[in-house]
Amino acid sequence: MKPDRKEKILELIGKYNISNQEELRNYLLMEGYDVTQSTVSKDMKALMLAKITGSDGKQYYKAVSSMVDMQKKFRNILRDGFLSMQTSGNMLVIKTVSGMAMAVASAIDNLNIGGIAGSIAGDDTIFAAIITGENPVVVEENIAKLIED
Repeated sequence: MKPDRKEKILELIGKYNISNQEELRNYLLMEGYDVTQSTVSKDMKALMLAKITGSDGKQYYKAVSSMVDMQKKFRNILRDGFLSMQTSGNMLVIKTVSGMAMAVASAIDNLNIGGIAGSIAGDDTIFAAIITGENPVVVEENIAKLIED
């Protein structure tokens, strides 16, 4: 009898340095789990997997044991990837280390910083839309506090 798919995911990320969902999906296929990328994404979210930086400097998925650990992880991602930010109208433009914009944008989303409607991330730039009526400078200050803590 095959182990539960989520158990297998935890086993695989513990055994291999898996850096993206497609790579995890391929390992699951090799283990006999015929899954779509969408299913893998849902499982990863349910398992609260996060990317950590390995000793080689690359990012890999690992399980985070609690929400407190998760919040700490998101703060670390924000600190590690952040370079600068400035407001432009109702937008906050955040510059990151190359390749870190998506991770930093995800960290910002998961840290539940008030005033942000949503964000779009490229390779090293994030555009965060500020909710109408919110003060972009206050949102910027709230992010800066998280980086400084």
